[in-house]
Amino acid sequence: MDAQIALLLLQDGITNGAIYVLMALALVLVFAVTRIIFIPLGEFVAYGALTLAALQAGTTPQTWGLLVVLAAIAAAIDSVAAVRRSVPGLPRELAGIVARHGAMPLLSGLGLRFLPLERLALPLQILLALMIVVPLGPLVYRLAFERVAEASVLFLLIVAVAVHLVLLGLGLFFFGAEGSRTPPFSEGGLALGALSVPFQALWILGVAAALIVALALFFGRTVYGKALRATAINRVGARLMGIPTELAGRLTFALAALIGAFSGILVSPITTIYYDTGFLVGLKGFVGAILGALVSYPLAALGALAVGVLESFSSFYASSFKEVIVFTAIIPVLLWRSLRARGAADDEA
Repeated sequence: MDAQIALLLLQDGITNGAIYVLMALALVLVFAVTRIIFIPLGEFVAYGALTLAALQAGTTPQTWGLLVVLAAIAAAIDSVAAVRRSVPGLPRELAGIVARHGAMPLLSGLGLRFLPLERLALPLQILLALMIVVPLGPLVYRLAFERVAEASVLFLLIVAVAVHLVLLGLGLFFFGAEGSRTPPFSEGGLALGALSVPFQALWILGVAAALIVALALFFGRTVYGKALRATAINRVGARLMGIPTELAGRLTFALAALIGAFSGILVSPITTIYYDTGFLVGLKGFVGAILGALVSYPLAALGALAVGVLESFSSFYASSFKEVIVFTAIIPVLLWRSLRARGAADDEA
């Protein structure tokens, strides 16, 4: 291997690693706040990319129908709960429930009905795709996880696997087995000596960095971000301080869905996205998150970058075994953490 090939592999690894970083950060965020290992995150990657592809083809994505159905179910459940509580001002509360759950399906539906989808500017297409896919995150939390939020981590993992399988099957039903690829944000590339960097790779790196900065500002400067941090540190203490853990869970899932859907939109111009592509992307982000012990954002980001670089060089040396090599890398980390945890338990004894 000469230096130019090594640089190309490094470039490819960093580009892929940037997507894995976003996946890892989303997984760490969800686990820290809700104790849920968010396996369905990969489906939001596929849904985001394939919904955008459907919009660019001028068709109504079936993910909008899923959004309408889930919003209607959530509104019905909340309405029944409000009626059973017999709260004062019941008509106003019912109207608020309908407005809260119906606003995004209505707005996105109006866009699908009256806008020339295939002729829209790319930023508007992306915005409309996110308006359809991102609200699915809090709806999934409301319907699948909220009632069992205090269950054990193992039980929540089983529920997450079930949600993953349902969304995976729906993805096959919605989009079929054929993959889709969207046009790049910018054509061409940037020449750096003998190395040519596609503009889409720069978009991926730039948007990933911007999202990381935005998340840092959100958690450090906003009330909702600080509420999520408090919930992640101590759920009981946050509840005693008046922070509703249900709202924290829904907001966390909304952020994770946003990161997942936008990651799919970013990567779809450089690789064909199938209904099940997101699972592997999310799984590699999970490897990075494990390297960060599912609690440390910087370590998760570094681990995800390492996964991207390892995958790139593995594809050069042993392309048939690159997935095996990537997922095997998690074993020494788990072994080290197991031995460290045993040592800490012995010290406490």
